[in-house]
Amino acid sequence: MSSEFDSASLLSRADQLVELARAAGADQADAVVVRSRSKSVSVRQGKVESTDSAESDDFSLRVFVGKRVASVSANPGFDLKVLAERAVAMAKVSPEDPYAGLADKEDLATTFPDLKLFDPTEVSSEELTQAALAMEEAALSVDGVTNSSGSGASSGLGGMVLVTSDGFSGSYMGSRFGRSVSVIAGEGTKMERDYDFDSRLYYSELDSSEDIGRRAGERVVRRVNPRQVKTASNLTVVFDPRVARGFVGHIAGAINGASVARKTSFLRDKMGEQVLKPGLTIIDDPRRVHGSASRPFDGEGVAGERLTMIEDGVLKHWFLSSSTARELGLKTNGRGARGGTSVSPTSTNLSLEPGDVSPEELIRSIGTGFYVTELIGHGANMITGEYSRGASGYWIENGEIAYPVSEVTIASNLKDMFMRLTLANDIDRDFSVASPTIAIEGMTLAGL
Repeated sequence: MSSEFDSASLLSRADQLVELARAAGADQADAVVVRSRSKSVSVRQGKVESTDSAESDDFSLRVFVGKRVASVSANPGFDLKVLAERAVAMAKVSPEDPYAGLADKEDLATTFPDLKLFDPTEVSSEELTQAALAMEEAALSVDGVTNSSGSGASSGLGGMVLVTSDGFSGSYMGSRFGRSVSVIAGEGTKMERDYDFDSRLYYSELDSSEDIGRRAGERVVRRVNPRQVKTASNLTVVFDPRVARGFVGHIAGAINGASVARKTSFLRDKMGEQVLKPGLTIIDDPRRVHGSASRPFDGEGVAGERLTMIEDGVLKHWFLSSSTARELGLKTNGRGARGGTSVSPTSTNLSLEPGDVSPEELIRSIGTGFYVTELIGHGANMITGEYSRGASGYWIENGEIAYPVSEVTIASNLKDMFMRLTLANDIDRDFSVASPTIAIEGMTLAGL
């Protein structure tokens, strides 16, 4: 795959775009090229269902005429001059945006460390097929598994080039390999479904197909014959790391500068105040070596440093891009992400730092509670903090996992949940959002 990202030629085209935009009347401009290559195989019941391969080079040009901005995108083969002139013409008739503009020149990255994001390993379609088949076979061999929903394996790369009229020029590339399988246990109306997966930057670091398949099979068998439980209030709910990552995503959404500027975050007035339980820390690190979401610079060319977003429970930073920072009277912290032709702030390698006890010790300390392994719906209101989600998992009795539970709803308010967290020590930092097992006191469970 290493030969598939010719940064020199893409940088040259991006630089031409910027120069042509300036010649057409733009005061400022930046050009981005995103290259992606992917290959995937899906199988079910021992047979290949699909083999897919995709390639794309997406060019986008953003121009500024005074405080007016416009963006255009195109595929390879377009006329650079025509594209630049069209973008400038669009900007001239656009409404003014008082916060528009490139990142300030002094904030631009000047060094590009090797973050170990790219593995040049070539994986053939045959190898992907064999991995997918082995996963499914391992899952189906678990006693109690009755059917397969499918298995898949993939490999790909993504590269980004950015050139600005302020003299910034940079590129980086990352690889990604994945495996996943979903299986069924039980029969008829008592069927249960579960899955397992792995995703890594380096091919050699992937969990084996056999391990992933076995875990998926064991997970689904444990879910068979779930019970319903009675409604309970003031209950301790434990979030498995899988669902805990989504919960940490709610925290990230609440401290996103764009939400703060739009007044759509319930934490918008809480800078410098206690928002998490004392002792808890959230870190975001865009330059972590070999990090899943690492990058030497953001979508505007700003490096971004490791930030303690929440320290000892106290909110210290918002996620900021340049325009969002200007709107809030602040400076960008290099969290701008390119999404098509726009730039929005986002987290990178985000981690809710772990506690000191094992998950087993945490569960034993609870006595009675509910261990969540799956959440349904999107019932989190980021304006008010109200939280209500369908859930399934396991009942905790006498400090032990007792039996599977389904068809319940858990509810509280995120503001209260943030202040009632207790954390285990089982964090996995190989995902862009990392969280240990979480216990949250004082929740309501709606059941029978």
